Amino acid sequence: MRRMARLLKVSTSGYYSHVERCAATIVTPRQQRRADLTVKILDVHAESDGTYGSPRIITELRERGETVSAKTVAAIMAEIGIEGISPRTFKVRTTVTDPAAAFPPDLVRRNFDQGRLDAVWLTDITYLTCGQGETYLCAIRDGHSRRVLAHVLADHIGADMVCQAIDQAVATRDRSITGTVLHSDRGGEFTAG
Repeated sequence: MRRMARLLKVSTSGYYSHVERCAATIVTPRQQRRADLTVKILDVHAESDGTYGSPRIITELRERGETVSAKTVAAIMAEIGIEGISPRTFKVRTTVTDPAAAFPPDLVRRNFDQGRLDAVWLTDITYLTCGQGETYLCAIRDGHSRRVLAHVLADHIGADMVCQAIDQAVATRDRSITGTVLHSDRGGEFTAG
């Protein structure tokens, strides 16, 4: 290269600058393909009202006959600054503390397995999403055996479902449970009179 530049009486840096300028104006097939994909991705994203993310866009492009990889679509979407919208899941707050309630001392102190059955029972209420509507589950579990002793399903949260679960757990053990500690969070249904 140096010899040719010397014979033509031009600088080597001038030659390389000329090559870079020519390369900048010529679109390579790869650049053209990426530009076409960008337009198609924007089109699919707009048709979905801006909700489709890369997995759905890939599926749609493939249904339209495009051969495209998941990484390429994700990279192009990140490059142009678009993303899908994930529906936010509705989260029910199941622990509502009663400010007027008196809380007993913590007898368990995070040591749930006391080395014997019926020393500590653990309970909580959770929300379940079902096709039929809203459902709440109250379960009681033995801290040592980790066996679920009782569970109650209801369409509402309340102290009555906790009482039912306790009655079921006592009936399951079929023996005296004197001295058993029922450990729960500080939800109002557990501290109700």
